[in-house]
Amino acid sequence: MASCAGAAGESGAPRGESGGAQPAGPCREARLCWPPPLLAGVSEEPGETAPLPQQCPSHLGAMAKGDMAALYCDVLLRGCKGADASDAMSKYLLEKLKMKENNWLGIWKANPELFVNSEDLIIPSVGILVEVTWKLPQSSSSQLKASVSVAEPFSSNIVNISRELVDNILAELDHCVPLLEVYPVEGQDNAVFEIARALEVVRFFHDFIWRDWDADESCETYLALVEERINLWYDIQNGAIPAPVGQRFKKHLEKYKALRLESIQYQSNIEEEPTEEEFVECWRKYYEVGMLRGLLKIWEDLRLRAHGPLNPRILRRRKGYREDGKTVTHVVAKTMTAEMVKDFSMDTLLQQHENLNVALESCYSGDTVVVFPGEYKAVNLSMLTEDIIIRGTGKPEETMIVSEPTHDSFVLSKAQDIKLMHLTLVQQGTLDGIVVVEAGHMTLANCVLRCEGTGVCVLPGASLTITDSEITGAQGAGVELYPGSTAILERNKIHHCNSIRTSETSHRSLGGINIKVVPVPKLKMKNNHIFSNGGHGVTILQPTETSTSAGGSVESPASGDAEEDALSKLIQDLRLEMNTNTLDDIKDISVIHS
Repeated sequence: MASCAGAAGESGAPRGESGGAQPAGPCREARLCWPPPLLAGVSEEPGETAPLPQQCPSHLGAMAKGDMAALYCDVLLRGCKGADASDAMSKYLLEKLKMKENNWLGIWKANPELFVNSEDLIIPSVGILVEVTWKLPQSSSSQLKASVSVAEPFSSNIVNISRELVDNILAELDHCVPLLEVYPVEGQDNAVFEIARALEVVRFFHDFIWRDWDADESCETYLALVEERINLWYDIQNGAIPAPVGQRFKKHLEKYKALRLESIQYQSNIEEEPTEEEFVECWRKYYEVGMLRGLLKIWEDLRLRAHGPLNPRILRRRKGYREDGKTVTHVVAKTMTAEMVKDFSMDTLLQQHENLNVALESCYSGDTVVVFPGEYKAVNLSMLTEDIIIRGTGKPEETMIVSEPTHDSFVLSKAQDIKLMHLTLVQQGTLDGIVVVEAGHMTLANCVLRCEGTGVCVLPGASLTITDSEITGAQGAGVELYPGSTAILERNKIHHCNSIRTSETSHRSLGGINIKVVPVPKLKMKNNHIFSNGGHGVTILQPTETSTSAGGSVESPASGDAEEDALSKLIQDLRLEMNTNTLDDIKDISVIHS
């Protein structure tokens, strides 16, 4: 058994400040498939590689949030300060490892870059079946490592990897790998099963709970932080926090850990007094890590809400109307023919653009943008300030606008009165909702909104009208009304939103429309069809305490007639007009206490 020290410290501070090595986290899950994939850069001659056996199944994914919080806060980290948490987890794992005296089999999930230099790696790890030898380390604070050797039969998730290559890599590593990179396989005794569970618990701690900046936290505040991070993880998993937001957070967290380790390694390679260039580089890395740390802290404090101050808002000034009072119709098409403009009046001022982005940038209030069939991208949709009309020609599906995944927002408006008509909006990777009305009023008419993350969001004080449109695929609610907002929905279809698996009683089952009631928004609905969503048709999100609204207070109802009466009163107080709608979800309208 080999071991190496792993003290926690500040994030890669230059010499003279504290800095330590970060506990090694686990490699990402390798997708075990048959036939296994080919590794780029390795001979494609078939070898004697067998498929990997099944690893012990995960148990944390099925654990309830309260049970997980109790496991870490009340059992594993009970009485721990932030500085002691990593040692406590190592001691827990050591106790489980002592249960197994003999060798056991596991899958070593190694970094693919150990085997081949390639920028096009398509797998997160290279899996090798190994026999694990473990011995008690000299110090309980040591970074746990295991001595491994290739097990028989030679097995991998890479069909063309050679036994000789693996043996050479292990020889370079002195047959010693981080224990958290080893995943026990099924079919062994109960002691190995317990080791597998313990490894998963420790991996999750280092992956999502542990932060190097927790070292100064007292026991009470640290355990509160642990519970909050567990809540955060569950909110990401069940879709309460939109998937793109959660993915962005994980990406920043991984980047932070990598940069911190890079900074530590850079300083450790400076053997003598640093040169001027090395000193500058140390401080550059230190401040880069520090900025990422600060960003992650703010994200955690705000619980990654999609509309916190971190998300970019419109910084463009409104131009208003042209001084001469004229308006322009901007035609967006690769080529413009007489047939395309025959329906315009003779006095219409036309400008033709091949690029939708340029057309939007050229607009003043009062202008119209006519988009001919095709697929377009336009980052200027996230900076709408002018009172304009953007309309497609023909059916909505013929004119498709796709979001730019590298930008945080897709359609974001603070125009006083803007209209989008006969368009299909396709959201890909943006953090904000597919459409966010920050201020003013927006109309969506005969549009199709294919969401990937959050649906349509109407922020406080803003208003929205949606008619004859379709909203689908949102991982949260299809339409989300913030306090003090207004919405009119007529003849729309809202379906297959909030598709994350939750129980019917889950407080995250937001469904088609989510309304936050303090202060009260206003919603008018007529002839809409809301169906096949993962929650209720309309959800009213109410504070846990007695909620005061326009007409008085509503307490948490018991059941039966009392619940129906309270719901009717709440709908009346919120000025909800729910005429002639069809709601086919778990429950037509539900009050959720937050």
